[in-house]
Amino acid sequence: MGDWPVMPRLGVSAAVWHAGRLLLVRRGKAPYAGLWSLPGGHVEAGELLADAARREVLEECGLSIETVGVPSLLESVRHDGDGHLAAHYVIAVFAGRLVGSDAIHAGDDAEEAGWHEPEVLSILPHTPGLLRYAFEARDKLPDEACP
Repeated sequence: MGDWPVMPRLGVSAAVWHAGRLLLVRRGKAPYAGLWSLPGGHVEAGELLADAARREVLEECGLSIETVGVPSLLESVRHDGDGHLAAHYVIAVFAGRLVGSDAIHAGDDAEEAGWHEPEVLSILPHTPGLLRYAFEARDKLPDEACP
C-alpha cells in the first residue's frame, strides 16, 4: 500500500442552548478524549448537514433539536510530532434549539453529557474553538432559549 494523503473530512456539531445553559459532551474517544465539546460527528454519505447535526445530538445525548440559521464553519487541522498532516476536518457548527424534554441520556461516544451555565464554560477543559462557536450560536437563537 502506498501513502495516501490525508483528505479533509466533513463533520457537524450543534451548540444547543436551553434555559440559558449550553449542552456539552465530554469526549470519550480521540481526538480530544476527556475534553468538553459540542455534540457532533461525521456526516454520512447523502446526509444533509442539518439532518446530521440533529442525528448526532440524538445519538450522543438522547435529545431532539431543531437547527437554527446558517451554520458557522470550523476548520481543524492537526499535525503529528514530525509536522506531517494527521487530520483535517471541516465542521459545520449549527445553533440548536431543544424540542421536547431536556433529560439527557449520554450515548457511547460521550463519557458524560450535561447542561452548563455560561460562567463555567471558560474553566472547563474544552476543545479548540468551543467558546467562540457556542456564543456565536447563542446569538442566532430566539431570546427564550437564552434568557
